Amino acid sequence: MTLLARLNRPWLHFIVLGILLYWLQGALFPAAKPVVGPLSQARIEALQQQWFASTGRVSTPEQLDRMVSAELDRDMLFQRAIELNLHLYDSVVYQRLLLNMSFLQLGEGKSEQEQYEQALEMRLHLGDEVVKRRLIQVMEQLLLGYYPPSPPTEAELEAEFESRREELRRPPRYWIEHVYFNAGREGEVDAAIATINEQQLDAEAALELSSPFLPGYRFSGQSPDQLARQFGSEFVTNLQAADPRPGTWVGPIRSTYGQHYVWVSEVEPGRDATLEEVRPQLVRDLESRASDAALQESIAALRQQYEVIK
Repeated sequence: MTLLARLNRPWLHFIVLGILLYWLQGALFPAAKPVVGPLSQARIEALQQQWFASTGRVSTPEQLDRMVSAELDRDMLFQRAIELNLHLYDSVVYQRLLLNMSFLQLGEGKSEQEQYEQALEMRLHLGDEVVKRRLIQVMEQLLLGYYPPSPPTEAELEAEFESRREELRRPPRYWIEHVYFNAGREGEVDAAIATINEQQLDAEAALELSSPFLPGYRFSGQSPDQLARQFGSEFVTNLQAADPRPGTWVGPIRSTYGQHYVWVSEVEPGRDATLEEVRPQLVRDLESRASDAALQESIAALRQQYEVIK
């Protein structure tokens, strides 16, 4: 029997025709995509109020559009998590639903499992913001698991280091001790300084002439920012303007609190950082940036499976 004769079978024609019709139906009449959105007017107004509360400004149309898009993406991730039944396997969701049942006083006399199942039947998980945030977080981790970002290469680290060299510069550091004169003793400053210089008192001995200073009297390896947190920015500005040298007294230096006669034991000048010093920070920053980009790409791919209505 020839091949043509073998193919000339009505049942075979029927199967081929059925497969073709099934394919045409899928191609010409695809299944409707799940719908996400639109946001209610109340939710849009809530987004605008949150923006105003955090910025003190009314959002522009472009900013509002971005907020709405981000909120729709959150809804989509939540909907996808529910479709995958992720809420049935998460301990945080489980405990949250039990807490809700206790708050509503609906679980009296029932076991935890019975309360949980009742909460699911009541669809409490669909209206709880804590559950929603948790499931969105789980979905984001799943997406990153499917589409993991590539670790930064050495070339990327070096390029990042070069582009941020000024930002990463190491600040100067100071090792100082001080004698403090509060506002009520400013008239004694010159005489106290003269005594320190004439008797060649060291910082520890000179401390007998100091007013009480709550943050302390000795500061080691402090950057300008760290000193500003203790003395105020005025002190740092005045100290740096005095061009302090190791092994010398400087001052009096005025601060927010009064005046200070400062013993400088060591100064480490500001310098450029080395790549090895800042490598962990650069790796974290690049990994975070890559994760954000990978997540946005995977969300965009997921968006193709839904009809998102603004």
